[in-house]
Amino acid sequence: MFANGTMSDSLRILVIRLGAMGDIFHTMPAVASLRQGLPASEITWVVEKKWLPILEGCPIVNQVVTLDRTSFRTVAASIGRLRAASFDLAVDFQGLLKSALIAFGSGAGKRMGYTRDHLREPLAGLFYTEAHAPKSVHMVDKHLELAAVAGGRTTKPKFYLPEGRAEGPLPPEPFVLSCPQAGWGAKQWPASYYGELGDLLKDEMGLTLVLNGPPGAEDQLRAMGSVHAHCSGLPGLIHATRRAVAVVGLDSGPVHMAAAIGKPGVAIFGPTDPSRNGPYGGTISVLRTPDAETTYKRGEKENTAMRSITPRMVVDELKRCLTTYSPNPTPTR
Repeated sequence: MFANGTMSDSLRILVIRLGAMGDIFHTMPAVASLRQGLPASEITWVVEKKWLPILEGCPIVNQVVTLDRTSFRTVAASIGRLRAASFDLAVDFQGLLKSALIAFGSGAGKRMGYTRDHLREPLAGLFYTEAHAPKSVHMVDKHLELAAVAGGRTTKPKFYLPEGRAEGPLPPEPFVLSCPQAGWGAKQWPASYYGELGDLLKDEMGLTLVLNGPPGAEDQLRAMGSVHAHCSGLPGLIHATRRAVAVVGLDSGPVHMAAAIGKPGVAIFGPTDPSRNGPYGGTISVLRTPDAETTYKRGEKENTAMRSITPRMVVDELKRCLTTYSPNPTPTR
């Protein structure tokens, strides 16, 4: 594996980032860095099954393995399959106890992650053979640092996405895409704002507001007002994002997907810090009130900082963003 203390360029590498959607996008440039720095290596990415469509056909990995979390038995079977692959190196980009246990269970002789003060669950650090203390603030840059220590090399962060496929009708006219749901309630924008946003977009910019949600959410989305409801799985969301003129999003996976594609738009932030978790790449502008309190407690109550961002503010910022927007040259699939 190593010669004279140096990293071999031909390794069996296990990348661990199980989810969620935005976190997978934030990890992608680091995995591309490993591919560039260690081109002869075989890279396997383990991910939860629900996020598999994001990585289908991804050219920077040799294979994607899904973790079956149905029961203890299925988890053990998944880890057993990883152990049978005889990995040389496991890199845990998630930093949770469950991801560190997967690194340990894989049997990799070298297991890399972050130092305990940079872990949401510090006990995870017990299972690494080498820990790195990142200096960067944004998660993309932190992961790039960890990848560099593991042998990665990059000149510019790169993202790769499949094309997606049409799921459900979209408007023939130009539209702005938004996904009202976020991982927890405190990150969501008031539902009553979307109808007003739809009216402003139509009246002032000639754009239709499309709200995307999971299958079965049509009635809930239509109840928000002057919007086009679009329900789909991940492939349909990717397709709709590529079709959209711009996006209006939250601190959730869809806005990070749009940033990876290079779409312009506006992201509305409240309890979470955009310098750490914001859309990466500069095409999506962030709105957040100066007095917003940063917290990562997964609260479900409405956050007053989110309500402070009005539809009028979003439309004005979107106009500015589209005026200055130039296509992102970052290669994507």
